[in-house]
Amino acid sequence: MSKCVGHGFTPKNADVHENYSRRDLRPARMWYISAMPIVSAATRTLDLLAVPYRVFEHSSPPASLEQAAAERSQQPSQVIRSILFRHEREYYVMVLIAGPGQVNWKRVRAHLGVSRLSMATGPEVRAVTGYEIGTVNPLGLLQPVRLLADESVFQHEEISIGSGVRGAAIILKSKDLQRVLGKIEIGLFAL
Repeated sequence: MSKCVGHGFTPKNADVHENYSRRDLRPARMWYISAMPIVSAATRTLDLLAVPYRVFEHSSPPASLEQAAAERSQQPSQVIRSILFRHEREYYVMVLIAGPGQVNWKRVRAHLGVSRLSMATGPEVRAVTGYEIGTVNPLGLLQPVRLLADESVFQHEEISIGSGVRGAAIILKSKDLQRVLGKIEIGLFAL
């Protein structure tokens, strides 16, 4: 059985890095509260910015993107993947793509004005993002990266992104993600 975990608490007139008693927090939304809440750089970022969201925990690792979407009561196109690319030495670009869509390498290279681009390796992904492959999202990254998003990423009102923790996803409004990301370049980056 999967469950939604309540997060997105915002403290009243206080720094989010302090400890709070239960009465000092007001929930952004009411959800089931897990005994062991999922905490990652992404959830801390959303909490700091007072962005409402919820964490969805899968009861077992989904076998496919379609299964993950179904368990979250979403369409596959609402699941946003964050893919890290490397251009030359230590220059990284993250491309957000909706659902099962594939990145159009030719369009990404043309947009960046480069002739060569490769996918980041597992160790590079961990070093740049702080996340394992399969849990990556564009929030709370260890190093700054250039962010590109296919325009399909923001077509649905609600989307889900990696949480930074295997078997869990963050569900939030697409307009909130776009606002939090700020200078994200939106274009046609999918096949």
